[in-house]
Amino acid sequence: MAATVASKKSSIWRNARARREAIAAYMFLSPYLLVTIVFTVGVFMFAIYVSFTEFNLFSTPEWVGLKHYKSALHDIKFIRSLVNTLYYAIIVVTLQTILALLLAVLLNAPMRAKQFFRTIFYAPSVTSSVVISFIFLWLYLKTGYVNYFFSKIWSLGGAEWEAINWLNDPRGLFQLILAPFGVDIPSSQWYFRGPSITWMAIMFQNIFTTVPTFMIMFLAALQDVPPSLYEAASIDGANKRQQFFRITVPMLRPIIFLIVVLGTIGTWQVFDQVKLLTAGGPLNTTLTPVYLIFSEGLGINGPPRMGYASSRAFILGAIIFIFTPIQRRFIEQGTEQY
Repeated sequence: MAATVASKKSSIWRNARARREAIAAYMFLSPYLLVTIVFTVGVFMFAIYVSFTEFNLFSTPEWVGLKHYKSALHDIKFIRSLVNTLYYAIIVVTLQTILALLLAVLLNAPMRAKQFFRTIFYAPSVTSSVVISFIFLWLYLKTGYVNYFFSKIWSLGGAEWEAINWLNDPRGLFQLILAPFGVDIPSSQWYFRGPSITWMAIMFQNIFTTVPTFMIMFLAALQDVPPSLYEAASIDGANKRQQFFRITVPMLRPIIFLIVVLGTIGTWQVFDQVKLLTAGGPLNTTLTPVYLIFSEGLGINGPPRMGYASSRAFILGAIIFIFTPIQRRFIEQGTEQY
């Protein structure tokens, strides 16, 4: 096999026409290859080197070895950012995948004005995340529409809604659930408090903007499911629920895996909503690894620490890399029979 490939390569360079075509092809590819080598491979290798140094952007990097990687085990802010993002990934990926699948199945069914509803549902995904973030910033104000909506709902039952500062409330989900039972989780055990109200508000915004994109992907995958399978199932007496769980979901396992992986990578890299809405607050309950890397690397809250930031970036990359095969093992298991 190797000899065949080598002979083909040598024949290309012996043939003048084939040689000119090969050179022309490489010339067309050269701008992309040059940019990739310089700004992707080159920057990646430099970041690896920087992660083993102390570098403040203004002086020569000083080699410190594995110092930054070892310190990650005792870095409370970094560990807290990972816990925050883990909550975020579990809740957001689960809900956005389920909602996207349900919407896709709904819009794939025979109905009037199908294209209109598809366009309306997809609209949030084509809007800039910065614009969406500022819209939700206004919605989440104490005098915003979210509190106004809940006040109207509560008033129907004769109760009064206490306005919540959605983007500045550090109370955790588990803390709120256990509080009526007299259980108080101390601040030292922040990891047991669960995602804060502010963090859940940002989760809702992310779900709102990402579900439409994944819905379109599910819709495209549903077009490839043979209708004969549903017809045969109907003849055998299977109802709609059984057809959904026994035919639709198994046939969509490959695209479910893709969406879960894309969603996981996106949630672990969440940045813009945090930067625009909370800057990691309140009390670090919305701090994420990417925002921590950004703020420490560029010196937002102190002197720049590029070595620290680079090491945390590679640790985050390793975490994402570990999650992918685990997800593939559980989601695609048994797909080959379909």
